[in-house]
Amino acid sequence: MGRKILIIEDDEETAGYLVRGLSQEGHTVERADNGQDGLFMASDGTFDLLIIDRMLPGLDGLSVLKALRAAKIASPALILSALASVGDRIEGLESGSDDYLVKPFSFAELLARVNALLRRSEARVAADPVMIVGDLEIDLLARIVRRGGRKIDLKPREYSLLEYFVRNEGRVITRTMLLEKVWHYHFEPNTNVIDVHVSRLRRKLEDGFDRPLLHTVRGAGYMLSAAA
Repeated sequence: MGRKILIIEDDEETAGYLVRGLSQEGHTVERADNGQDGLFMASDGTFDLLIIDRMLPGLDGLSVLKALRAAKIASPALILSALASVGDRIEGLESGSDDYLVKPFSFAELLARVNALLRRSEARVAADPVMIVGDLEIDLLARIVRRGGRKIDLKPREYSLLEYFVRNEGRVITRTMLLEKVWHYHFEPNTNVIDVHVSRLRRKLEDGFDRPLLHTVRGAGYMLSAAA
């Protein structure tokens, strides 16, 4: 099954090479061409893997990674770098990367490392596959949602929407974020698709329960929270 991968790479040729290759393997691939944008995109915590160039404009790759780890973003990360000394590799690993690949590299080797990191990540999910917000539980492996012990049947898009909210519990999520991260639109279509899906999801989550979970933040977006 394809996974969601973010590539933070400023070199157009290298980035294109990676995007094409990983997309052909069935993955959903997004790309940032500088450290600041990469940090912003990775901060939502929804990517299954980060591939980060070490030398980036504005904010270097190791600084991006340190900021993500400080923010408790645990997405596995592979550093790409032309810096090949043992000290450089150690610095990369100590900054929070899970692997370090020296440029130039073959796509076959990169793919092998990507697959190894994804397998390790899946094993961690298998060890602790349930996310909980209040009395809401999501089994990430079985894709089963329960509230108060009662199973809630969701359509695939509703499940993806809920998983994104749960992974960002307590944060304000804008319509643009939902369009980009759940629908994978990088523009805002003239449609009320977000409002319709959020309304359906809210109804399924809250019908029969006293305490709301999915809140509208006026003028900003939405927030999932079990707090009053």
